[in-house]
Amino acid sequence: MSDCTYKESFKVAGGQLLDAVKKLVHEGNVRRIIIKQEGRTVAEFPLTVGVVGAVFAPVLAAAGALAAVLTECTIEVERVVSDDKSNVA
Repeated sequence: MSDCTYKESFKVAGGQLLDAVKKLVHEGNVRRIIIKQEGRTVAEFPLTVGVVGAVFAPVLAAAGALAAVLTECTIEVERVVSDDKSNVA
C-alpha cells in the first residue's frame, strides 16, 4: 500500500474561509491547509490524519480570525490518497 499526495487550490471570500476550512478538516484526507493572499502564505496548518475533536479548535479559531481581516484568499490543500491495490478481489 502506498499513499499519493496531490495539491489543489481554490479562491474564497473572507466570509467563506471558516466554513471552507471546517469542511476540509472534516474530510479526513487533508494533510495540510495553506491560506494565501496575493501569492503570499498567510497561514499554514498541518493536519495529522486520525486526530479529531479539540485538537482542531486552534486551527478553526485562527481561520476565523483570518476571515475577519481577509477579503479574498486562496486555499491550497494537500491531500493524501491511498493507492491500495491489494483490496482488489
